[in-house]
Amino acid sequence: MALQTFQFKAQVSWLAGACLLAGLTMPGQVAGAQQPAVVSAIPEHAIAGQPEGTPRSWAEAAIRNELSIIDAEDKVPLRYRQRKVDAKGDITREIIESKDGNVARLVERNGEPITAAEDAAELDRLKEDIAAPYDFIKHHRRDSETRDEAMKLVLLLPQAMIYSYAPGQPQQKGADGQQVVLDFHPDPTFRPPTMFADMLTGLEGRVWIDSRSRCMTRTEAQVLHPVNIGFGFVAKIFPGGTVELEQTHASGDRWVYSHLDEHLTARVLMVKTLPENAAITSWDFRPMPSLPYQDAIRALLAMTIPLRQGFSQPRQRHGATFDDAR
Repeated sequence: MALQTFQFKAQVSWLAGACLLAGLTMPGQVAGAQQPAVVSAIPEHAIAGQPEGTPRSWAEAAIRNELSIIDAEDKVPLRYRQRKVDAKGDITREIIESKDGNVARLVERNGEPITAAEDAAELDRLKEDIAAPYDFIKHHRRDSETRDEAMKLVLLLPQAMIYSYAPGQPQQKGADGQQVVLDFHPDPTFRPPTMFADMLTGLEGRVWIDSRSRCMTRTEAQVLHPVNIGFGFVAKIFPGGTVELEQTHASGDRWVYSHLDEHLTARVLMVKTLPENAAITSWDFRPMPSLPYQDAIRALLAMTIPLRQGFSQPRQRHGATFDDAR
């Protein structure tokens, strides 16, 4: 029962994050066309005043593209570095998106190279994953089911939110081109069709959209008021939670999440209330051929990494999956 509660809590937290990330979206990234829709750029002079079209039309275009971006994770695989800082610690991994799911190798802890003992344990774990395809596929099947739930929520966003142009259209520093900036808040007439869709009733925020690709580049969102899922018996998300998300162009038609900073508090299945605080940064994106997960792990095993002198107790299951790596 404890394991089931933990897994459900992780799913709720992931979906809550997905909703918040989505002032218009949700990782890295979920079905539809393989590539973002091709939309002509709006005139530069239009951005200077008020963008052409309606706020909702921009939101709908960005949502369509976001679904394509998520779907492209399986079709345009990448290799990259990712650093995650949360209550469990500060770890950096090398990640490869395989055709069967993400695999990862631990390379740093607390911003420093891992020790030889830690690396040996990590290599053993990866070799065990190669030898246990059933366990690997089973784990990623659960990931896929959770991602499908997030997709359904994303598709509801045009109905669940009211969008408006942000006053002054504030542009991000260093942005590559003009951006359309939207504010969003819950539509009081929206009636959630599913239990998890209740999450959409308590969110507001701001989203930045690249005017040429109509892809989201940044989202800031917060929980306005307590959100009860299943009358609070299934889960409750408390007000004041925030999420900041940045997305960048990686390669070709592939856009990816490059930074996430989340601070949420949730209670699941009437159990202990716990905070969910995490900062995740990804970089050095490189295109990869589509590989079975075993070959992706072999590529990680062949990688040489610097090691730190000293001894650290090896930890079990540093994380070769998307769940652990994000």
